[in-house]
Amino acid sequence: MSVAVTDMPQVWLSIGSNIDREKNIRGAVTSLREVFGELVLSSVYESKAVGFDGEPFYNMVIGLGTDQPIRSLNSCFRKIEKKYGRVRGGEKFTSRTLDIDLLLYGDEAINEEGIVIPRSEITQYAFVLRPLAEVAGQMRHPVDGRTYQELWEGFGQVQQALWMVNLDLSSVLED
Repeated sequence: MSVAVTDMPQVWLSIGSNIDREKNIRGAVTSLREVFGELVLSSVYESKAVGFDGEPFYNMVIGLGTDQPIRSLNSCFRKIEKKYGRVRGGEKFTSRTLDIDLLLYGDEAINEEGIVIPRSEITQYAFVLRPLAEVAGQMRHPVDGRTYQELWEGFGQVQQALWMVNLDLSSVLED
């Protein structure tokens, strides 16, 4: 899908789940559409758990236009995670019903009061960079300066294998 053109900042999110994956990914997309309207969706990818032994994850990237402040967005994402059974507060690398991370907020570079944008996961993990390159490949990383497609082409994909999953989300996007 192409990048939406709006007067509002383009925001990019990483969505992941390894517990009841299909239900929770669909639920996240549905909830985000209800709040933000039109969404740009990457394909869904499956990958092994990183940092711990656990069930494989489904991951994707979602783009949306909004002028909501970052803290308000993060609060909204935490409410959606909670709606789908996410319990915060334990170990960082563990199984989860739903994880929604704000990757990018327009072309902003922010590092203040616990908020780091762009998220470092963009260049660290194939399950974040590959779907981002798919839907925003010609956009440039606000700090690095390379496009996400260039970053993906230079990424060591062999180290972090992932596979596209045929998860049809079109029904979630219909009015």
